[in-house]
Amino acid sequence: MSLPLEGLTAIVTGAGRGLGRAEALELARLGAAVVVNDYGQPGRDGSGEASAGPAGEVAAEIRAAGGRALAHTGDVADFERARELVRLAIGEFGKLDVLVNNAGILRDRMVFSMTEDEWDSVIRVHLKGHFNTTHFAAAYWRERSKAAGGPVYGRVVNTSSEAFLAGSAGQPNYAAAKGGIVGLTTSTALALGRYGVTANAICPRARTRMTEDVFAGLHKPAEGLDPLAPEHVAPLVGYLASPAAAQLNGQLLVVHGGMVAIVERPRVQAKFDSKQDTFTYDELDALLTPHYADRPPGETFAAAEVLGLKREDEHR
Repeated sequence: MSLPLEGLTAIVTGAGRGLGRAEALELARLGAAVVVNDYGQPGRDGSGEASAGPAGEVAAEIRAAGGRALAHTGDVADFERARELVRLAIGEFGKLDVLVNNAGILRDRMVFSMTEDEWDSVIRVHLKGHFNTTHFAAAYWRERSKAAGGPVYGRVVNTSSEAFLAGSAGQPNYAAAKGGIVGLTTSTALALGRYGVTANAICPRARTRMTEDVFAGLHKPAEGLDPLAPEHVAPLVGYLASPAAAQLNGQLLVVHGGMVAIVERPRVQAKFDSKQDTFTYDELDALLTPHYADRPPGETFAAAEVLGLKREDEHR
């Protein structure tokens, strides 16, 4: 019996720990050869010396279980290191079929206290890192499709967050980066669909080094799998990487603890038309102010409320 990802090659970034590790192990279990990428810095804020240890350990774990894997320790937010990563996968395993973008850091602070470096560094690793690897993978698939004269196999799975959906008061950089990743995903989906490539994004909720303080009050059960274990997220990534998910393109899915929710694109809640050629201030005041009159002061739009999810900093 063949495995669903047998014969495919996957890259997983940020795969030395947490979610990325669980995803890399799952893709390998489903039959894929995996390039495990992780820059290996010990601090979740991107601090500390880079290390080959985390990526190497996960790659070794996959090989010990009978799979095929190798490690890459470059910083995917560096354009040339991202190019190198894609070339490594193709050179070692003959092709690239799946790209899972997961690498990220946190530098949390309220918007009125955040420094320029705290903003730039998080946007760089999350958003630019996703773009860099996607750019080189997309160019590769496009050339393959031209050479083949038709569609080829390609899957992109990007990592967004519920911080983008619901807002996160102490994470303006992170929430903005994760919102940008959704925009990158839908743009990529439209651009690459003609070549047979799909791009989707997930908003995972899991207990990892990145979220240890967020879930500090939610203790692991004495028995059984932790509802916040990354292993709840990994199967969805495996599915999105597989041939079975060919019809999913440009989608956003929330996943955690045995639950998957498909998020609709924003819909118009209300519509107002001017009675003149253009609106006046008084007309807008008469239309919009009553519409929001029943809302508590300062309440913000939170798409995640539709999913029954908690607000603000209770999750990421």
